[in-house]
Amino acid sequence: MPSIPLPFLAGLVFALTLYRSLKGVEVSGTRRYFHAFLVLYALQGIGVGLRFGYGVEALIPFLPVSASLMPPLAFLAFRGMTSKPPPRPWLHLLPPLAVAFAVGFQRDLVDLLLLVVFLGYGVALWRLTMSRGGEVMAEASLQRMLPALRAARLTAVLMLFFALSDATLALYTSLYGPGDVPLAVGLMNVIAVAAVLAYYFGPDFSQRRSATPAVEATEEDRAILARVEAALDERELYKNEDLSLAKIARRSGLPARELSAAINRATGLNTSQFVNNRRIAEACRLLRESERTVTGIMLDVGFSTKSNFNREFRRVTGLSPAQYRTQGGAVQSGSAVQKRA
Repeated sequence: MPSIPLPFLAGLVFALTLYRSLKGVEVSGTRRYFHAFLVLYALQGIGVGLRFGYGVEALIPFLPVSASLMPPLAFLAFRGMTSKPPPRPWLHLLPPLAVAFAVGFQRDLVDLLLLVVFLGYGVALWRLTMSRGGEVMAEASLQRMLPALRAARLTAVLMLFFALSDATLALYTSLYGPGDVPLAVGLMNVIAVAAVLAYYFGPDFSQRRSATPAVEATEEDRAILARVEAALDERELYKNEDLSLAKIARRSGLPARELSAAINRATGLNTSQFVNNRRIAEACRLLRESERTVTGIMLDVGFSTKSNFNREFRRVTGLSPAQYRTQGGAVQSGSAVQKRA
């Protein structure tokens, strides 16, 4: 019975993790690059598995070219989630074309070019995730912004890891021969799978922030906050399950970066927490004044999962929705919700 190549399993695990992290993104361009990246990553895993697991030599000319396509596609996918998509995406075809030329005419340059491509895009993607301001992942729904950001950082780290490990492997092969290459490739993919699993199951501390503003808010910040609140309440925009920072910015007539920074300075909250405070306030009202089920209320105010709703409800009120209703939330509504809003 043939064994399943480890690179294929690594590609499958990574692809499924990214898909789960980014499934809330609604931007058509982002979806196109994202889907192309996932398909190519899975095919690359199959190709590497067949090459080193079953000795399919015919794949040797194609694997470097397909590998060089993945970093540009990943960068375009995540850049498309920001408020400033790349103006000339076709320029990102140049690295794969350079690698294809090297495969055909200058084989000695292939490893160096792949190192430059993976390092360059890995650094660029990491810098993108570390940019200050609200334009990062602005097009993702608020519930998916942080998972998308973490997925982008994971992708950047894996790019840098594979760049350095491939360079080390190429140097080792030139000195000692290719005998240990299959073992090294397997070890690299074990590390990649471990990193993906750590990302998937690891705790996310990014939401655990104090509700105390980092700096004193200005009058301009408070004016921006008033515009955002008016935009959220207009036609009950805050209840939109797919609400994103970019949508709020467009409805408010403000740049995403400026809006996000003003919310943080004025409230000490990120945009997702700020919107969720408004949703929780409405959920508290419905729990006090209606007999609707908790699930029905959860969906009505804009949450799509119970875990997120319960977590945010506890963050704002200190109670679960059931406890809030049982204890007759009137005592809590005037203090906890408003204090944290």
